[in-house]
Amino acid sequence: MDIFEIIKALILGMVEGLTEFAPVSSTGHMILVDDMWLQSGDFLGKYVANTFKIVIQLGSILAVVVVFKDRFIDLLGLNRLMKKKGTAESNGQHLRLSQVIVGLIPAGVLGVLFEDYIDEHLFSLETVLIGLVVGAILMICADLFSPRKPKIETVDKITYKQALSIGLIQCLSLWPGFSRSGSTISGGVLLGMSHRAASDFTFIMAVPIMAGASGISLLKNWEYFTLDAMPFFIVGFISAFLFALISIRFFLKLINKIKLIPFAIYRIILVIVICIFYF
Repeated sequence: MDIFEIIKALILGMVEGLTEFAPVSSTGHMILVDDMWLQSGDFLGKYVANTFKIVIQLGSILAVVVVFKDRFIDLLGLNRLMKKKGTAESNGQHLRLSQVIVGLIPAGVLGVLFEDYIDEHLFSLETVLIGLVVGAILMICADLFSPRKPKIETVDKITYKQALSIGLIQCLSLWPGFSRSGSTISGGVLLGMSHRAASDFTFIMAVPIMAGASGISLLKNWEYFTLDAMPFFIVGFISAFLFALISIRFFLKLINKIKLIPFAIYRIILVIVICIFYF
């Protein structure tokens, strides 16, 4: 494996890290960058390349765990064991692990039932472009038609009904290009949550669902972890982790100010540019 292939791993990790939690579709960007430019399958082989994309997602997941470490300690009840003050609000209301699980169930069930169909029929440039456009429309609608004053300012005030509703909307992200964070943040905002509260809930839900999906895929593809491919995997994992760490912190500071429409406009411009140059 030469230096140019390592650079490609670095670039793909960067793309994954920067786009995984922004509402622009990391899967869409990975397909676009890899299929149209880097073509990692040509030198890794199709199945090793697909396994690599799973590995670098784990780097992004680790970044979320680092950023929200206190929140996860609180959710798992580890703060009591560590004698550490939790993140709950002073009135005792706080996000519960059961609410996160409720939000995960709809997309988790549909993902398991239709995994093979999605992998076989929806991972193409054309379907990604459709997902980018339709997802952008949903984001614009969320900003235009959401309550001017959010009823839910922090994720600790979310209800079980809202958690389930966001989970149902998250099912849209099973279509590549739609974006997990784009669908769930839009859904949360339409349900009366602030952009920051919806983002926090989105990122917290992403850890178990991405870790579970990645873990199952890795078990299925363990044979592709060869010594030749390991440098590529390691560089991509580290790159995704570092860029995701930067991206998450930056995004959370800005989301209440810039909201979703700028990301939606970016998605639409991206589709136009790709259509001009590719078709």
